[in-house]
Amino acid sequence: MDNLSLTCLAGTWTAVLGPSGSDKSTLPHCAAGLDKITSGRALPADRDITDASDTVLTELRRRVIGRVFQSLNLIGPLTAEQNVAFPSKMARVRVSRAQVRQALTDVGLGDRAMHKPREMAGGQQQRVAIARAMISRLSALFADEPTGALDSTSAKIVLELLRRLVWEAGQSIVMVTHDPAVAASADTVVFLSDGHLVDRLDRPTTSLVAERLARWGC
Repeated sequence: MDNLSLTCLAGTWTAVLGPSGSDKSTLPHCAAGLDKITSGRALPADRDITDASDTVLTELRRRVIGRVFQSLNLIGPLTAEQNVAFPSKMARVRVSRAQVRQALTDVGLGDRAMHKPREMAGGQQQRVAIARAMISRLSALFADEPTGALDSTSAKIVLELLRRLVWEAGQSIVMVTHDPAVAASADTVVFLSDGHLVDRLDRPTTSLVAERLARWGC
C-alpha cells in the first residue's frame, strides 16, 4: 500500500474492491493487526495498534477487533456452540449457554449447536463465524471475501447477517470482495489500484459498482 488513507465511520459497512495485486486483502490484515505496517498509523476502533505488542494485539482481537475470513479459524474438535463461546471465554467475558444458543438460532443454526465444523457445509461454517462475532460484541469486524466460497443462497444469508451486525449491534465492518452485487450491500465502496485508493462510492448499487470496476480495469 502506498500513501493510502481511509477513514470508516463507526457503525457503517465499507466494502473494498480492486484487481488482483491491488492490496485489497492487505488492507484489512494491516488494519486488524495481522500484518505490521512499516509507516503510517493503524487505528481500528480508535485504538492505535501501530506499535502494539503481540500481547496487546491478542487482547484487542478478543475484545475489540473481529475477523471473518474465508479461512474461518473455527476450531475443528469443538462444536459450533463451543466455537461461538470460545473467544468470550478467552477474553474472560461471561456468556451463558442460552446466549450462545440464541446467537446460533439468530443465524439459522439452532439445530446445529452440537455439530463440529467438518459436519457442516461451508455456508453453515461461515454463519458460525458470524454468530461468534455477534456474541463477542466487537467494535470492528474485518471480513475478507466472506461469501467467496458460498452458493448464492448462503451468500445472501451471510450478507443479511452482516447488515444486522451494523444496524442492530452498531458494529463497523470493512469487507473485501470482488463481487459488485456483494459490495452493493455496503454503505460505502472504496476502490484500490496498485496499493492506492483511487475511488469511492457512497450508496452503491450493483450497476454503479460494476461501472467503476470497469473504469479502473478491475
